[in-house]
Amino acid sequence: MNHYSKFLLAFLVALGLAYSFWLSSGWLQLCAGLALFLFGMQCLEEGLKELAGGRLEALLKRSTATPFKGFMFGLAGTVLVQSSSLVSLLTVAFIGSGLISLAGGLAIVFGTNLGTTSGIWLLALAGHNVSLAPLALPLLVFGVLIGFNGPKSRAAGRILLGIGFLFLGIDQIKTGFSGFGEALDLGGWQVDGLPGALLFVLLGLAVTVVLQSSHATLMLTLTALAGGQLELEQGLAIAIGSNVGTTVSAALAGILGGERGGQRLALAHVLFNGVTALVALALLTPLAALVQWLATPLGLADNRLIQLALFHTLFNALGVLLFWPWQAQLVRLLERLLERWLPERREPQVLITELAPETDELPRTRARYLGDSLLESADAAASAVLRELQHLGRLSLEVICHALYLPVEQLASDRADEALLHARPDGHHLDAEALYQRHIKGVYGDLLSFMGRVDAPRDEARQQFWIACQLAALQLVDAVKDAKHLQKNLGHYLRGEDSPVREAYVDLRRHLLAMLREVRELGRLEVPDEAWHERLQLLDERAADFDAQFRARLFAAARRRELDGLQTGSLMNDLGYVSRIVQSLRNVLQLGDGQSRALRRLAVEDEPLIQLK
Repeated sequence: MNHYSKFLLAFLVALGLAYSFWLSSGWLQLCAGLALFLFGMQCLEEGLKELAGGRLEALLKRSTATPFKGFMFGLAGTVLVQSSSLVSLLTVAFIGSGLISLAGGLAIVFGTNLGTTSGIWLLALAGHNVSLAPLALPLLVFGVLIGFNGPKSRAAGRILLGIGFLFLGIDQIKTGFSGFGEALDLGGWQVDGLPGALLFVLLGLAVTVVLQSSHATLMLTLTALAGGQLELEQGLAIAIGSNVGTTVSAALAGILGGERGGQRLALAHVLFNGVTALVALALLTPLAALVQWLATPLGLADNRLIQLALFHTLFNALGVLLFWPWQAQLVRLLERLLERWLPERREPQVLITELAPETDELPRTRARYLGDSLLESADAAASAVLRELQHLGRLSLEVICHALYLPVEQLASDRADEALLHARPDGHHLDAEALYQRHIKGVYGDLLSFMGRVDAPRDEARQQFWIACQLAALQLVDAVKDAKHLQKNLGHYLRGEDSPVREAYVDLRRHLLAMLREVRELGRLEVPDEAWHERLQLLDERAADFDAQFRARLFAAARRRELDGLQTGSLMNDLGYVSRIVQSLRNVLQLGDGQSRALRRLAVEDEPLIQLK
């Protein structure tokens, strides 16, 4: 669908809504109340998330040591922010970036499902006859006033605004139902037995998917129950459907995010809510009788709002009880199923293997580890960026190796193959410019775009971390660009006859290959910091010694008339490219070490989020 078609569809929908508002003032009030309610939920969620800063994410990292801790985080986090979708999306992001395990995420999902029932209890206890509008107005005033005093105060102000808009929305929805009740006669949809229950389950699911809020669906259901437009069992069926509908946003984030961990959790969430809904639907009549039996001693036999809240809690608790003993088996089942349907995308030993095509129609290489779901958490985004930098680093080393007219396998070899170093390039070698355009530009662009969209905390340490990541990516790209320039003269002279200038280019080739191997080894080395920095210092000394000795040999050969002025100039320029390539890669290693240290300071645990070196 193109932009014109989308605009036309949106215009027709808006036109249809405007006409329906003209026909019915009650429908207009109902929709306005729903809009205020959803906007209030959005303000409340954003305010709580901003006020918590990284504390919610820090607590999430700590809360997966045991299933019970994960369950309690899901429960408490959802009660706090009143958004199971937010907690679920955070969990998907953390699993996708490898910060928590699938088992820990599964326990959190159990907790979020039970925690989401707190919202309907608040709505039910408020009752139908209590007007919340008088409370909303001062909250709106104070929310605006508080918002002028800095970021934290602005977050607190958004929380007050969110609560105020929620209260106004609830009041408007009640008023709208009062005027629209006769037209909206859901009682006329009465269908006996299982088909009738299924009809209202699907209604609850559809409304929740459209509104992206089970709270809004349940608020409409409570109001319809209080106004007599719904029977209790119809309301119970809608509650079951709304529970299934809450999985859609988290499931889509997990499935479209591309990371197998997030996909496994999304599938687990759908399976958990789906099976819970089926059990609740099969036991709908016994559960309704149990609700009546529990409500009667409390004098709530006629309070259908409380009964709906009680039912919502009971069937979610029933789902947790059913799945809790089988968590380990469920994790293994999900891993087997997804390994069969969506096998893990494992990185090959060599990323760039194909010959450069004559056409430019092949797609560019894109980022492997970045996804929109990771933007829900600054820590998950940071971990994903580091993994993507490692991916870009591997691609860059391989492109530079191809620029030397050498197979990538030489990077992992223990010793230089002198026959290969002296070999003349043939037509099967890859062009560094084509490799840069196809394999480097897309990943670099994805990295910059992703980092630009991360809503990172504004403290100095985290700002330095993101700046270091941007510089590391830029240094890798600069190294590849220098390799492109180096390849031109290198190919020209290596294809020529044996001569002092050709031997000099073989020396440059040998030296740069040795430096690439050392950089690759340093990037993988697991040693204490002091030993690692000593090894980095040795790399600097080797590079400086080669530069000095090569220049001395170069000018000695020029004095002996073994090299003319053009050849000497070319070699000096290309020595500069080699030196800049080595320096850029060396800077990436140092930046990577700094990022690792920064993450150690920012991480809640003593261990870093990801080890770069």
